[in-house]
Amino acid sequence: MTLADPNAPLTPRSVATSVLRHGALIAITFVMLYPLLWMVASSFKPENIIFTDLSIWPPSFEFGNYRQGWTALQESFSVFFSNSFLVAILVVIGNTVSCSITAYAFARLEFRGRRFWFVVMLGTLMLPYHVTLIPQYVLFLKLGWIDTFLPLIVPKFLAADAFFIFLMVQFFRGIPRELDEAAVMDGCSPWRIYWKIMLPLSLPVLATTAIFSFLWTWNDFLGPLVYLNEASKYTVPLALRSFVDATGQSAWGQLFAMSVLAVLPIFLFFLLFQRLIIEGVASSGMKR
Repeated sequence: MTLADPNAPLTPRSVATSVLRHGALIAITFVMLYPLLWMVASSFKPENIIFTDLSIWPPSFEFGNYRQGWTALQESFSVFFSNSFLVAILVVIGNTVSCSITAYAFARLEFRGRRFWFVVMLGTLMLPYHVTLIPQYVLFLKLGWIDTFLPLIVPKFLAADAFFIFLMVQFFRGIPRELDEAAVMDGCSPWRIYWKIMLPLSLPVLATTAIFSFLWTWNDFLGPLVYLNEASKYTVPLALRSFVDATGQSAWGQLFAMSVLAVLPIFLFFLLFQRLIIEGVASSGMKR
């Protein structure tokens, strides 16, 4: 099989094929983005036309939904954003530190039962979150952590996310062991090898862990719903739920306006670090 010459002259058939291919991709992209574009447009529409006007271009841009939605609940949305940022940043720190240490132990250190415990750790990936939810709730209840941020943060400092451990183990295994042997000959301890050699060489996978930890924590709804009770401690997803009233008196315009603001940090975070995400995942999966 030979590759097509990129310098070959274009023919009418190749031009038509390229136009059809790009047209299909643009159409699929629009279909996938339509719900997001409609939400953004609805955040500028009056309440009475949101579900009757399905266009993605509002008749007029009114910012009343943003002004009213920011202060519509018991607390200002600045409180909810602060809570989400606090939890997300601490989770990022906890995951990157604890998971990297655990992955280093599995990938580099020799200890009894290492393979067995690694298999057990991988087995936890197959457990649905709901299976362990009740035992965890009972444990946190007895510790007096309910209605605090501790159940959302402390487990992350104990390497509770097996996915990130597995990701880092795969990356660490791709780093030559000769570096460890040379460091041992120079008198480095395992801790110093981890700190001085492994971490500086593992920036892509550490960045991937930090980015996914932030995105997943920011979007987490079930965890805060289970453990948080006071409105002053709500995260952004819980605050957005408060706009939807079971009796039917829902402020949809304000909900969409605040949803747009809630999506912005995720969008900007991914836009800035998408190269590191791709690099970290690809290198972790390809290295041996």
